Amino acid sequence: MTSDIEQADRLTRRRARIIPVLAVLLLTQQTIFLSQEGTRTVDHLKIGAWVVLTAALLLMLATGGGLFRSPAVRALLNDETTRLHRLRACAAGFWATMACGIAVYLLAQIVAITPREAVHVVVTAGLTAALLSFATQERRALQ
Repeated sequence: MTSDIEQADRLTRRRARIIPVLAVLLLTQQTIFLSQEGTRTVDHLKIGAWVVLTAALLLMLATGGGLFRSPAVRALLNDETTRLHRLRACAAGFWATMACGIAVYLLAQIVAITPREAVHVVVTAGLTAALLSFATQERRALQ
C-alpha cells in the first residue's frame, strides 16, 4: 500500500503529463465542431461533448484535480506551488480570452460569425491557454 505522499507525487506527475493531451483534445474537438456545424442529432451531441469536456477541464483547473482522493492526498496535490501555478494559469487564460474576444470582434467585421461560434472559439482559447500554462509550470517544477 502506497503512502499519501507517494500517491500525491505519482498523481502530480500524471497530471503534468495528461493536461497537455487534454488541451490538444479540446482544440481538436473545437476544430471538428467549427468545420462541420449542422443541425443533425450528432451535431448536438458534439456540442454536448464540448460542454461536458469544457466543464470537466474547468473543474480540474479550479480544484487541481483529485476530487475523489482522500483529503490528505488532495492537500498534497494542492500545495502552495500548485496553487500559485493555477493562479498564474488562470491569469494566462484570462488574457488569452480577452485577446481572442478582441480578435473575434474584429474578424466579425469581415466574416459572418455566429454567436455560438464566437463563444466556442473564445472559451476554447482561454481554457487551452490556461491548461497549457498550468501544465508547463507543473512540468518545470517537477524537473
